[in-house]
Amino acid sequence: MRGIDPETNTLVPDAEGRVRQAFMNMKLIAESEGATLRDAVRLVVYVTDMYRYRPIVNQIQEELWGDGPYPPRTIVEVDRLNQDDIVEVEGTFYAPVDDDDDDDD
Repeated sequence: MRGIDPETNTLVPDAEGRVRQAFMNMKLIAESEGATLRDAVRLVVYVTDMYRYRPIVNQIQEELWGDGPYPPRTIVEVDRLNQDDIVEVEGTFYAPVDDDDDDDD
């Protein structure tokens, strides 16, 4: 997920806002499948400058997960991202299956 504002379809202009939006976009997709942030089993975060953006990623993750538990996370510095973006967040979630919707009975 990238820090694209779904209302304007443009990148959020400031670094902190963009990182936050990337996490919120991931959260919205997880919720659309019945998962929450607590259901995250793995995160991968790509940044273009580890020194500059890792503290922001840590701050946003603390805000969203609170006291934890935190999912395992890998953060990787890359030379470049799509459209010269600064961050991309990838999450793997466990989405519980609702057996009540099983039409095989």
